[in-house]
Amino acid sequence: MLHAHYTAWGLTLILFLVSYYFMRAGKGKAQNRVHMVLRLFYILTVITGMFLVVGYQFWGPSIVKGVVALWLIFSMEMILVRGKKEKTIWPFWLQFMFAFLLVIFYGYSVLHLYQL
Repeated sequence: MLHAHYTAWGLTLILFLVSYYFMRAGKGKAQNRVHMVLRLFYILTVITGMFLVVGYQFWGPSIVKGVVALWLIFSMEMILVRGKKEKTIWPFWLQFMFAFLLVIFYGYSVLHLYQL
């Protein structure tokens, strides 16, 4: 399940960047399609993450990583939705960067101390 989660996260980040690029380039139709696929990958990422939290037997750092990952997904969605409405998005970019660093820290350093 770990590889499925890594793949889902990787594809989610790629789709997020592609959707953001389309939004900035003014390609609304393409951006809408990629954004809808991205939302499906949000769901896939959350489901595989839930399997991992259960696999870690609800160990504290895995729950923290899950909450921070939800925060990361929220910031990604807010960047795209508010950007499409041409509202301020820089606070969400700061949240994205901070949450991304925390997810990487918990995912690769803390949780790998407790191998499945």
